[in-house]
Amino acid sequence: MAAAWAARITGLQEPSLYTIKAVFILDHDGHRLLAKYYDDTFPSIKEQMNFEKNVFNKTSRTESEIAFFGGTTVVYKSSIDLFLYVVGSSQENELMLMSVLTCLFESLSHMLRKNVEKRWLLENMDGAFLVLDEIVDGGVILESDPQQVIQKINFRADDSSLTEQSVAQVLQSAKEQIKWSLLK
Repeated sequence: MAAAWAARITGLQEPSLYTIKAVFILDHDGHRLLAKYYDDTFPSIKEQMNFEKNVFNKTSRTESEIAFFGGTTVVYKSSIDLFLYVVGSSQENELMLMSVLTCLFESLSHMLRKNVEKRWLLENMDGAFLVLDEIVDGGVILESDPQQVIQKINFRADDSSLTEQSVAQVLQSAKEQIKWSLLK
């Protein structure tokens, strides 16, 4: 209680594990390919799409990697015909957001065999969502090491896409983790 009171007086927010508000990938025209929102800052699809459009318009023609927009901090990266974005609060540490973005890009690069572009992403969308789910869960950063993400989702360098067997292995691993957490 005292910490909350002190935070209000100084204007600082209490530290939180919930650092990521959203992650999305847009094509070179600003159309959504993949998006996950982790809080209710943009509760409707219409508000999310409007936010994405405004962020794209502000960032698509610049060389920087960070933008402050609508009370949020946005880090981004472009690759061929894709724009990858990670969104946090306006007080969020840009380096933490950038570590998530870097992990996402490098994991996708490995999964897509260095072809981080729209066509390959669309063909491997299931794998892209698995990658994102290994990095962020409910707004909490789980992993920022791309090698760990790749290992967790069981991609091998010689595989061109996610196989049925690796999906089954991921699901089995998740079931076992849930079982063990319930037995504790």
